[in-house]
Amino acid sequence: VADPVTGEVVQFGKTRVLDGLCIAALPSSRTPELLAKLQAVWPQAEAARNVLQTTLQNANPVLHPAIMLLNASRIENTGGDFLFYTEGVTPASARLIETLDGERIALGRALGVEVVPDPELGLRQGYLSEATYLKGYNQGIGFAGSRAPSSLEFRYLTEDVPYGLVFTSELAKEIGVPTPGIDAVITLASIVLGTDFRAQGKRLPRDLGLGDLTPERVAAL
Repeated sequence: VADPVTGEVVQFGKTRVLDGLCIAALPSSRTPELLAKLQAVWPQAEAARNVLQTTLQNANPVLHPAIMLLNASRIENTGGDFLFYTEGVTPASARLIETLDGERIALGRALGVEVVPDPELGLRQGYLSEATYLKGYNQGIGFAGSRAPSSLEFRYLTEDVPYGLVFTSELAKEIGVPTPGIDAVITLASIVLGTDFRAQGKRLPRDLGLGDLTPERVAAL
């Protein structure tokens, strides 16, 4: 159990301090001011370079769609009657998660921001007991009781794909970073749900003022 003030967590009979709560203000010049206020409540909060870093660090679009798609038949047949991470993350889905994670890390690197591999961050935050893509998730203490959604029409696909993966894919395309795994998941999710998520364009780089810009210009903004 983590203490919301001290950030301490008791895990496997040991006490350690959690971190990995990254904070950025817009504009980033005000991050120190914001951090000082938040650290009064969460002393483990740390400064990120900018909001682009905190955006790319969000791992939900990396995790949820991969597990959903590779368990699609099971979800439809059982109504989600299984443990989403404990039973849903297998060697195959772990490899897909790792691929998507690697592509967003590469995008961050091209933009000059550090994106921490999600298993490493999950270990720091106390969700995972080891920083690996298989056992980290299917044996992760923070995910042990998470049930699968009862339907494929769930935010793990309907939000994480159009708002997360499509945005990442389109930004990577502008920067020249290949994202074959992310693109494949967008395509499969669109087919499975009968919705062209890319064509919907719910959140695109141009909507955030990031259209047709060089990596240097994006970083400057």
